Amino acid sequence: MKIFVVNPGSTSTKIGLFEDCNEIWTKTIRHPAEELKRFSTSWEQYPYRLEKVIEEMKAQNLDPAEIDAAVGMGGVLKPLEFGTYEVNEDMLKDAREAKRGQHACTLGCIIANDVAKMAKPGTKAFIVDAGCVDELEDLARFSGIPDLPRTCIFHALNGRAAGIKYAEEHNTSLDKINLIIAHMGGGVTVAALKKGKAVQVNHGLYEGPFTPERSGFIANLPLINYSDSMTRQDMAKLMMGRGGLFAYLGTSDAQEIENEIENGNDYFRRVYESMAYQISQEIGARAAVLCGDVQAIILTGGIAHSRKYIDKWISDRCSFIAPIVIMPGEHEMEALAAGAFRSLIDKEKTKTY
Repeated sequence: MKIFVVNPGSTSTKIGLFEDCNEIWTKTIRHPAEELKRFSTSWEQYPYRLEKVIEEMKAQNLDPAEIDAAVGMGGVLKPLEFGTYEVNEDMLKDAREAKRGQHACTLGCIIANDVAKMAKPGTKAFIVDAGCVDELEDLARFSGIPDLPRTCIFHALNGRAAGIKYAEEHNTSLDKINLIIAHMGGGVTVAALKKGKAVQVNHGLYEGPFTPERSGFIANLPLINYSDSMTRQDMAKLMMGRGGLFAYLGTSDAQEIENEIENGNDYFRRVYESMAYQISQEIGARAAVLCGDVQAIILTGGIAHSRKYIDKWISDRCSFIAPIVIMPGEHEMEALAAGAFRSLIDKEKTKTY
């Protein structure tokens, strides 16, 4: 089956064609900042991005009639369970209204739906394991302030894909095991997957360890005092974009940081190791949630390529909990195609939004 995949990001749109779960081709369409600054919201970018996608499909000589399904990155929609959802009018309405926040990834379902309409009659459009997956157990929702219950936004797509891969390699299924999955990229989320459900995970935008660009948890009363001299916009940038490694080191580039460490920069090493230290703390907390019943700890995302530093530091602190499994990188395109394929062959029941 030919599956078309579209994955809109902040400054690019990735598209690809897969046969079943196997990549035929993928392309990254770059969107220069000077073009994007014309738009004040993600929704306003929709016609522009769709036009670029259609242009690239033509450049790849892709006839829409070849496509059996289209799948897009799930966006900032209502809280969902893990799974593959067929795009419907309710989903498109929520994507257009963006009541839960603006992000380009929310255009994934809309563009996938447009491509499906260009294909043969009956072609379906899907989203898979959207970032708005929220399966927190009841005890995890108490924040300490009744009017501010905990919710979650996390790397659900790559995290669940890593879990499925681990289960398949160990001749079992995700719903029979407990895993801790740490996705480490520009943001870091550490999820406790209990029999396939993400029962506890830090919110990827403002909870958990500091990351290359995000501040993570901050002591609340000192933060209130610190923010008195700053605008809300400046505080938001500091906490998500200019926090974390960037705030300490002036860079969020892992390779640049590791080069400094190789050259003997002890301050860079200490800050970098502190990030691993905090990720380890999160992993330990998830182990407690799972009562120590953990089959594996999976390290994934771009920073999981750091075998010599981040992976080792975390392994040194957490390997007593469960075996450490390294699955570096982000495999979103493959995961989107695989989710759509599971639905097409009825290996996994398609859910209704």
